[in-house]
Amino acid sequence: MSGWSWTSWPSREGLERDAESPARRALTLIGRTVLLVTVVWGTYSRGGYAGWGSVAAAAGLAAAVLLAAAFLRVSRAQLLRPALLLAAALICGAWLAEWGRAYVLADFVWGGLAVTALVRLPAGPALATAVAAFGCYTAASWESRLAIAATVGGLALLGYLLRLDTEARGTARRLLAQERAARAAEAESAALAERARIAREIHDVLAHSLSAQLVHLEAARLMLDAGTDREQVRERVVAARRMALDGLTETRQALSALRGEFTPVGEFLVELTGRDRVALSVTGTPRPLPAEAGLAVRRTAQEALTNVRKHAPGARCTLELRYLPDTVELEVRNTRSGRGESAGGLAASGSGYGLLGMRERAELLDGTLLAGPDEGGWRVLLRVPA
Repeated sequence: MSGWSWTSWPSREGLERDAESPARRALTLIGRTVLLVTVVWGTYSRGGYAGWGSVAAAAGLAAAVLLAAAFLRVSRAQLLRPALLLAAALICGAWLAEWGRAYVLADFVWGGLAVTALVRLPAGPALATAVAAFGCYTAASWESRLAIAATVGGLALLGYLLRLDTEARGTARRLLAQERAARAAEAESAALAERARIAREIHDVLAHSLSAQLVHLEAARLMLDAGTDREQVRERVVAARRMALDGLTETRQALSALRGEFTPVGEFLVELTGRDRVALSVTGTPRPLPAEAGLAVRRTAQEALTNVRKHAPGARCTLELRYLPDTVELEVRNTRSGRGESAGGLAASGSGYGLLGMRERAELLDGTLLAGPDEGGWRVLLRVPA
């Protein structure tokens, strides 16, 4: 495994306290408490300490606990030199305990140091520390060789298994962090896509409504400059007002579309072409369209007719909706202005986003949008799967 190289530290993520479950932390606390009680009881149960001897034994126990806590802290911080110095101090302190007849304390210090080093230190220093601790235990123990071998082998296996567990928990934490980062990136991407969709909706609705108002208001301005009868100017202003009300209705429809509430495409196109006096034809068998495909047809029709009003006012325009087996097509054609009207300032009133927005909307659905000159006029063809 990658973490068991000679110089690499074990996974730091696996040693962090928040990497442990509450049950594991509780078991760790209980285990250390039982270990401490066992060591204290084993030290004093023989009755070999009295007076100042008891004080010296208590001081030795406190020193061992402090050194062990310091070793755990510096090894978690992955500081090799302080960890090795503390390990050496623990080994020497265990020999002092052995000399002072605190045999249980000495054995627990050597065994615990070996296991902890195997779990927390790089493989090379861990093996060296474990060999030193087990060597001291073997040299000082009065047990049989079989018992010593079983103890050393069991503790070494325990240390190795705990190291594997630490690496596994560290790997799990890294994978979890990567998954969270990926989810955050996906959420951000989805938010950006949703913002782009809302931007297209706002543009399509406002461009369609405001351009219609601009047509009538510009005409009213020209009539005022030319001294035209006030009644005709009033008609233009009333028409602009009606377009504003229509824009408000379309805005509400756009909000409904963003919530996933759609009117049938056919009804929408009939209403749209009726307002703009555009010839509408439908071929194929009408059928319900997927939400995104239907929205693409609506917005493309609105944008195409808006462009006709802006760039070719008075031109004859036709709109055809074709229901094909696996796709739906929308074609909008217009000729040159039949009354010689000029677009004037209206052609420059847009943001230039309309055609780009229509094409982006089609490509998001794996469709296509073609737009360009056609027989002296302009042609827009939308094709999307449906």
